[in-house]
Amino acid sequence: MNQKTISNIITLSGRALQAGSASEMVLRPALEGAGIVFKRIDLCGAPRVRLRDALFSDGEARRTTIGAGPAAVQTVEHFLAALWALEIDNLEVDIKGQELPAMDGSALGFLEPLKEAGIAEQTEARKVIKVTEPERVEEGNSSLSLIPDDSFNVSYFIDYDVPSIGRKKFEIDLDHDSFEKEIAPARTFCLKKEAEALLASGLGQGATLENTLVMGDDGPVGTTLRFPDEPVRHKILDLVGDLYMLGRPVIAKVVAERSGHSLNSQMIKLLYEKYVKE
Repeated sequence: MNQKTISNIITLSGRALQAGSASEMVLRPALEGAGIVFKRIDLCGAPRVRLRDALFSDGEARRTTIGAGPAAVQTVEHFLAALWALEIDNLEVDIKGQELPAMDGSALGFLEPLKEAGIAEQTEARKVIKVTEPERVEEGNSSLSLIPDDSFNVSYFIDYDVPSIGRKKFEIDLDHDSFEKEIAPARTFCLKKEAEALLASGLGQGATLENTLVMGDDGPVGTTLRFPDEPVRHKILDLVGDLYMLGRPVIAKVVAERSGHSLNSQMIKLLYEKYVKE
């Protein structure tokens, strides 16, 4: 397959999910081989951060960050999942603010405008990461494993001490169509008993009952689920976006048990050292 970019410039804006501040991003087509580049146009010198330059964080609380210091860009996982689904390899992202807009808390708010902008195929072949031997990272009772395979499929197990979530397992063979239908609409979530503490810590300042599922014992507060098992589907969405921090699609069978951004970050670093670093 060949690399792809978008056909037209688009602008997206809204409140940032964690910081609550205004955020605007302008997406521009990029030349083949350029990669996905974030440019902080609100900062002096408009510093640039490119995905494949290994400037990913250690997995900050409840979000994924690309870059370091003041030039970092936060909460990129939902956007990157949409880029993965549309097979976009090259893109310039001008952003005003330290964090991407929340949109609807899922990948749809990014996926749909990107599709409307049009996807342009380029002439250079895509670079992929094909896992050749089992890889595993773990912390306590949480683990993330990659097993050699000829396609990309995910088995994800979660276990929450809240009746409305509980123990769930979801398995899916992922491509553009299955992601858009089964995973992209799943919104981010937090537990009702955690919500006040998160706000007090400065997180979730841009969260609303429309873009964040606040899960109580009986279900979400003030809204209805898009899927009966929406939380576990969103965990898969986050994983897809986190893996695309490498700027290349991963081909493997993924088995995740209670995994999150921290373990995802460890796996990204392992894959970078073994399959990407030159």
